[in-house]
Amino acid sequence: MAGQLIERGERNWLVRVFLGRDSSTGKRRYHNHTIRGTKKDAQKYLNAKLREIDLGTYIEPTRVSVNEYLDQWLESAARPRVREATHVWYGDLLKHYVRPSIGNERLSAIRPLDVQTIYTKMQQRGLSARTIRYVHVVLSSAFKQAVKWRMLTHNPGDSVELPRVSRREMAALSPEETSRFLNAARKDKWAVLFNLAVTTGMRPEEYLGLQWKDIDLRSGIVTVQRAVIWRSKVGWYFSEPKTPRSRRSVPVPTSVVKALKRYKSKQARHRLKVGQEYQDHDLVFATTHGTPLMRRNLVRRHFKPILKIAKLDKSIRLYDLRHTCATLLLAANENPKVVSERLGHASIAITMDTYSHVLPSMQRAASDKLESMLYTKLRHTIGTQKKVGKK
Repeated sequence: MAGQLIERGERNWLVRVFLGRDSSTGKRRYHNHTIRGTKKDAQKYLNAKLREIDLGTYIEPTRVSVNEYLDQWLESAARPRVREATHVWYGDLLKHYVRPSIGNERLSAIRPLDVQTIYTKMQQRGLSARTIRYVHVVLSSAFKQAVKWRMLTHNPGDSVELPRVSRREMAALSPEETSRFLNAARKDKWAVLFNLAVTTGMRPEEYLGLQWKDIDLRSGIVTVQRAVIWRSKVGWYFSEPKTPRSRRSVPVPTSVVKALKRYKSKQARHRLKVGQEYQDHDLVFATTHGTPLMRRNLVRRHFKPILKIAKLDKSIRLYDLRHTCATLLLAANENPKVVSERLGHASIAITMDTYSHVLPSMQRAASDKLESMLYTKLRHTIGTQKKVGKK
């Protein structure tokens, strides 16, 4: 493979390597690179490029922009392997945080410092470390694919520093607070929804996407098969559950099953009254016209007022009802494996890590059991032996 060093001025060298002819046009193709330094520096660069070509590791710099590449990556690589909701989320993250900074730059020109600058600006805007790490996961995944497609020699995202994520303290209601919440919700339109959320530990998008065919009212079992997703400019749509293990069957307490039966009868009467205007999606929890409930409306019009009536901390989130279910069960010494399956976690390790705050009380209960099993019986035996000896 031929290479040239062309002097372009004082300490200025053009390194040119012939790459062969273009298969479609027949034109000569060259790798051109300017070195500002000595002839020795230029020769060193030339030797390195010739070696890359000989070893088959050379990657020709692409003229594709970052925007063009990200469009291709989202469609060809990301879409086939992630849920639609995740695909949309990837696109939103790249649109808001990556494209404005480096979208118009050539993909082959991106350096680790360019990526680091994106994250620094995000921090300066007050964005959380968690958000920055989400962006990094998506962008680094895109660059990793570019390396596989031989459009980059290395992943620029591998050499950046990420901010540390401060662990958010888990929020969950105590047994007494949970009773107050459910009592305050009794007169609310969506009382049965809140009871189902607390007792099943389902994610909001899961119980808002429930259809009546998912509920066996005879056996009292709810099956999670989908989630309802809302996106701006798109509207709502059904999506796959978060993970494969999110598809699960959850037994429901008898009291909640009875409430669901009463609610279903009430909903049926309403549907007859509305008639053809009702959009029948078979949803358990639907608006007066049959469409899915919007989470933010549920929170603002129902959940927050209930918290106020129950005199609970207004910072409690709707999602915290899921945490409440898990915490109550673990505090009651329920098998963590059972709790993990109820929540639909990918593994029991996630459950134990997420709810590690409950472990101290569980460990204390375990110690008390050992005390009762071993030492209480031992003291009783020693006491009996002493009485026999005195006789």
